[in-house]
Amino acid sequence: MTIAALKEEVRRRALERRAFLKQSVPELSRRLAKVFVESVPLRPQSTVSAYVAIGDEADPAPLLEALRARGHRIVLPRVVGRGRPLDFHVYDPGAALVPGGFGLSEPSRDWPKADPDVLAVPLLAFDAQGYRVGYGAGFYDRTLARLRASGNVLAVGYAFAAQEFPDLPHDENDQRLDRMVTENGARTYER
Repeated sequence: MTIAALKEEVRRRALERRAFLKQSVPELSRRLAKVFVESVPLRPQSTVSAYVAIGDEADPAPLLEALRARGHRIVLPRVVGRGRPLDFHVYDPGAALVPGGFGLSEPSRDWPKADPDVLAVPLLAFDAQGYRVGYGAGFYDRTLARLRASGNVLAVGYAFAAQEFPDLPHDENDQRLDRMVTENGARTYER
């Protein structure tokens, strides 16, 4: 079986696991935000990226609220095009998002751009080695490669504990996470 086929199987299983949590997403997301704030080292006024949750994803909205209250600048990703890294735009309170590709809500292309110091990275599955499986378009892998090549950035997986798998298929294009945060705690990975 190819790496791509193995990842598709992981995606299917991960979506099934996450669907069982649907009723608990709001409470689990609040717990996740608390763990993130308590365990991820942020310099004063860091620029932090998160995402707008779709479906039954871990929702970073409570995290964004907590970070903004602590004086951190918030940026959200915008899909620029297939095969390209994400752009990040400053997300001011009350700003209205626009419909983007893949059913996403994202910043408008004319909002100011800023690269993040810390990313809360969405995922479908993660493992004990810091690998993740996303939705399959490779946006975060390309983005992390670009950000890491140009400076120091902290990539923090943001998901529910039920999304952990013992070992995930990966190849040379897969960027490992630096940390992982779930509602049950946080861990650091060595890269």
